[in-house]
Amino acid sequence: MRYRSTRADITVSGAQAIVLGISDEGGLFVPASFPRVDLDTIAAMPALDYAERVALTLHGFLDEFSRAELADMARDAYSSAAFAGNHPAPLHRLTDDVSVLELYHGPTLAFKDMALRMLPRLLPACAKLTGEAREILILVATSGDTGKAALSGFEDVPGTRCLVYYPKGGVSQAQRLQMVTQSGGNTHVIAVEGNFDDAQTGVKTIFASSDVAKRLASQGRVLSSANSINFGRLAPQIAYYFSAYADLIANGTIIPGDKVNFAVPTGNFGNILSAVYASYMGLPIGRLICASNENNVLSDFVATGEYDSRRRFYRTSSPSMDILVSSNLERMLFEMSGRDIAKLSGWMESLKSRGAYRVGAGDMADLRGLMVGGWADEDMVRAEISRVWSEYEYLIDPHTAVAMTIARDYLNRATERRHTVVVSTASPFKFGSAVAGALRPGFTGSDFECCAAMAEITGQPVPEAIALLGELPILHDSCCAVEDMERALFERLACV
Repeated sequence: MRYRSTRADITVSGAQAIVLGISDEGGLFVPASFPRVDLDTIAAMPALDYAERVALTLHGFLDEFSRAELADMARDAYSSAAFAGNHPAPLHRLTDDVSVLELYHGPTLAFKDMALRMLPRLLPACAKLTGEAREILILVATSGDTGKAALSGFEDVPGTRCLVYYPKGGVSQAQRLQMVTQSGGNTHVIAVEGNFDDAQTGVKTIFASSDVAKRLASQGRVLSSANSINFGRLAPQIAYYFSAYADLIANGTIIPGDKVNFAVPTGNFGNILSAVYASYMGLPIGRLICASNENNVLSDFVATGEYDSRRRFYRTSSPSMDILVSSNLERMLFEMSGRDIAKLSGWMESLKSRGAYRVGAGDMADLRGLMVGGWADEDMVRAEISRVWSEYEYLIDPHTAVAMTIARDYLNRATERRHTVVVSTASPFKFGSAVAGALRPGFTGSDFECCAAMAEITGQPVPEAIALLGELPILHDSCCAVEDMERALFERLACV
């Protein structure tokens, strides 16, 4: 399989795309074509374990590796030592019409583990194939969950170093502590005095700098990314959509060929783009429900065709979605434009210069045939957390509550009856203040006090990964201004 850039007429191998992370001119790598998975193969997937499902899905994209090699990587990535229970991505049947895909059973209690346990296995193997012998510096901007998952996944992986930027004050208390207490001789964490978009733009600027590349090369290092701009991050996420469909077949909810809806909370568009790619591969998807919080730039785009980041930025109880510039939408636009580099470059230049662009109805047609959007404010999120617990004794986090709200609204209006899977992206215990406040209005306290209250209310134990956070030493306390991100990077590297 070859990969091409969204912004230039160049192609690379799958291994090169993963090692590089992003193209030299700033474009994102996309598959030259999409491998197909026929319905007979999908119908046989219930008999496969999760590692085999991952290998089947990824092999078409990464044919440099055999299915057996990919399955071995996946078994290591999703071992029972890392993931609670006997399934890394189990389905919970909530009603006859709705199931919940639980993607938070990994070591950092968030869906990013599903990709960032696999990427540290793929990246060294890809580096070996490409002859890359330099230390690979993984640079990450996080809105909350990616950072910890990347740090955890790459901890002490030979030949790699991982540095994470996060927005100061823009993540939950648990998310921050998960990052700043991270051990490992090759991990670094820096707070940025700005929001996630500032941190993400700063990382992209570093990637685009030839001076940075030369300076790192002189140190025997090369940049790569664990953000979803790296196709190696997206590919493992495609697998859990196929796996969910297989589990729906296995439990008798659907028969092979039935279309299924997926409601996805998304800010950077990577998670829902993985579902789009699954549909391109042949997974029978009815509607993708793009669920936004008050930073509703994506749901507005789906509705109007106008992407306008010139709006108020909200800090919400679902911080992983507090994003106004969604990097992975570029890959979607590339497909919507008919892979027209000139047209896409025009939109991206308009976003850079004006903060906005407009896509015509013709280019929007295919997206609107697959996707609908909606958004939920903070009052709606609190009400949904409370409602789902009251009606089903099922606990959800704020991101999942956003998706549940929009899915319920869509199903109330839809004329067709299709089973809907709500993608649950984080443990509710990672957002103790928000969830406890929804279950017990007026309750206040630290995240740890709120988690204790949640355990008392629900009878569910606080996960060990959260309960022990307050006892761990702070290992990373660096902070920088947005304009100083590059300087801060080299200061940290000078200390190793």
